[in-house]
Amino acid sequence: MSHRKSTLMPGDVENLRRRSAADSSENFADPEQHHRFSRQQLQTDRLSVGPQHPELGAVETPSPDASAHHFCHYTPKCFLAVHRGGHSGSARSTPSRYGEDGWHEATTKTTIRVENEVEAHREANNYKFGFRKWKGNVTEKPIEDRSEIIKELYSDLSIVKPREGSVVTFGNIIYVFLFGWWISLIYFLICPIMFLTILGAPYGKLCWKMALYFIWPFGKSLDKAGDVLKSSTLKPPKIEVIPEEGDTEDGKDLVRDKDSAPLLMSSPIPVDIPVPEPPARKISKHWCRISTYVWLLLGYPVLAVVHCLACVLSWLLVFTIPVAKMNARTLTTVLLMAPEDIQIHRVEKTRACETRVILCCYQACNVYYYKYTVQGINIFALNLLPLVLITLIIGYTDHEHNYFSAETKFATAITSIIPLSYYIGMGIASISAQSNFAVGAVVNATFGSITEMTFYITALLQGHHAGTKCYEEIVKAALTGTLLGCILFIPGICMIIGGIKHREQRFNSRSAGVSSALLFISIGGVFAPTLFSKAFGNLVCESCSNSPGNASISFICKDCHYDTGQTEQQSILSHTEPLVYTISVLLPAAYLIGLIFTLKTHSHIYDIHISDGQGGHAHAGHHVVHWSRWRALAVLIVATVLMACCADLSTENIEPMLTHSSISQYFIGVTVLAMVPELPEIVNGIQFALQNNISLSLEVGSCIAVQVCMIQIPLLILFNAFYDVGFVLVFSDIHLWASIFSVILVNYIFMDGKCDYFQGTALVVVYLILLALYFFAPSPRSC
Repeated sequence: MSHRKSTLMPGDVENLRRRSAADSSENFADPEQHHRFSRQQLQTDRLSVGPQHPELGAVETPSPDASAHHFCHYTPKCFLAVHRGGHSGSARSTPSRYGEDGWHEATTKTTIRVENEVEAHREANNYKFGFRKWKGNVTEKPIEDRSEIIKELYSDLSIVKPREGSVVTFGNIIYVFLFGWWISLIYFLICPIMFLTILGAPYGKLCWKMALYFIWPFGKSLDKAGDVLKSSTLKPPKIEVIPEEGDTEDGKDLVRDKDSAPLLMSSPIPVDIPVPEPPARKISKHWCRISTYVWLLLGYPVLAVVHCLACVLSWLLVFTIPVAKMNARTLTTVLLMAPEDIQIHRVEKTRACETRVILCCYQACNVYYYKYTVQGINIFALNLLPLVLITLIIGYTDHEHNYFSAETKFATAITSIIPLSYYIGMGIASISAQSNFAVGAVVNATFGSITEMTFYITALLQGHHAGTKCYEEIVKAALTGTLLGCILFIPGICMIIGGIKHREQRFNSRSAGVSSALLFISIGGVFAPTLFSKAFGNLVCESCSNSPGNASISFICKDCHYDTGQTEQQSILSHTEPLVYTISVLLPAAYLIGLIFTLKTHSHIYDIHISDGQGGHAHAGHHVVHWSRWRALAVLIVATVLMACCADLSTENIEPMLTHSSISQYFIGVTVLAMVPELPEIVNGIQFALQNNISLSLEVGSCIAVQVCMIQIPLLILFNAFYDVGFVLVFSDIHLWASIFSVILVNYIFMDGKCDYFQGTALVVVYLILLALYFFAPSPRSC
């Protein structure tokens, strides 16, 4: 086989360039054709998921023309599409199988991107009536798929990156006052001690360098001597063109065929580029020195305490987590190295590439650390977990209040409910996303109201043992406060925050109408015994007076109220109790009918279907769940037990606030006891609103309010039937009228299917007015 050598002349190169340009223009003469081909290929890749999700119902595959407006680029992700009401301008009408063409013509498809099948299940469960709404992911999202802001949160501070701007920021200055000065002071104090030992002089120099470093560590890199290679540009060696004789046969053939020579060679020309080998790493022998053990005995323990304290404090502050990472790396890596191997350099602003070092930090604070999670657990819920243990220890060991007051114990116990409620919510979402519809429904029905029920039952038991009706009034106030908060405050604050960001938001008025109807049924059923007592009960007054000798002047009576307790026992047994038991049966039945209506017979109200951008179903093996089903179940059980303990401690230590506090007991029940357990739900609703998904924000509050009336109150009645704690379903007048007015107002707001921050402000202002009413109201008679 003969080998031909070629020589490319300047004219040949220019000729090849012209040919390449011509070919390029010919191949891309019609860019619209390429765009249409890609779009058609994308539309044929879409596939609706039906058999794999029978609970979502059958879904028709949309037409390519209509779908092109919703899928403008190809992304290999899984999508959850949901119809929402109100966008009539860009609506895509779909054929209705239920005879409701008018409503479907006023809807539009909103596509929500999810990463895998489990996340698709979670999103679908959010739109199911009776299921707990959950915003956070239940699977681990690859770090490479996240934004640069999120990647920065999970950085281990070992990368020197090109930076712009100054490191003199407000957060870095705050670091100097909170951490920098006293960490540097400890290093300055240890420095002379190490010099006095003579053997520890190298570590004395290290302490001096670290003291200067920690007073302002920003824009400095801490690396190991000899590990960092100087960056150099690798250039290929010069290639010399060897001229060939033109009278040879091979040369003539090449000149003859130079116009037909291919532009791209079938095999590249191998070029060897010499790369300098890194120097051999020297094995450090500092562990064999006496000075190392002097350092471990005198200097390292003190600095370990200092860095651990700084690490814990900065971690609890959340937004200063970079300081915690810096202290942890210093403690576990830097202080255990040979002192002569540690070098501190100032990072050059002109650095154009990333380099790995031991430690490099640019900022002490980052406001985005509220998104930071550990194994899927939000950082705030993780930081509040030790408070639960502290609550249990001080609550069950200091019975005589020798070290902590009852108010302190109550505050810690009621605050501990917040992270436990978060863990219960995440456990429910994890199990529901990984299970079928039946299991998800059972878990939501079992654990969905466990937070509130544990507190209500422990409070009723505490009042029964103490022989007072005050705890029963507190439970009724908490029930009413939960209703008012879920009807007014949660939708209102979500409308305000979402409206400020998105100006005007639209939601599915049909699904909101179902929730409003159930709210009317709930309020009517819960307060029916109260209306009955007003109609047939006796009007009891505490004191009545009249002017002596003047019979024409009517009596002046104070503190009058309708009381069924003073009426004839036969009337109570024959009318009130049967009415309460009848309502406790009808309300769950209405809830069950609502489930059947929204999930089976009229599931098209939400019109949910899942499609995969890759042209197939989501693959179950391409994701890692944070909590498996068994782990989530274990977390649910443990969190429920801890919740019962915290609820018991809160009701046990609330007595001083009920007897000696100047604040009305109504106000304590309506605010603290009602809304603190709902804080995770409020956060979920706000996050939905920020993503322009106000429908789920409204469903968060409506779902809780409906469950309070149709599940929790019947369960309390059932508990009282088996263990009589004296719970009577008769509310005060202030609870009755506040609840009725709130339901009417929120139903009026939900009528048009759109909202803004003004409507949200109206709801919040009404809620604050009702709180003021409770604040200035006199305490219940039984308290």
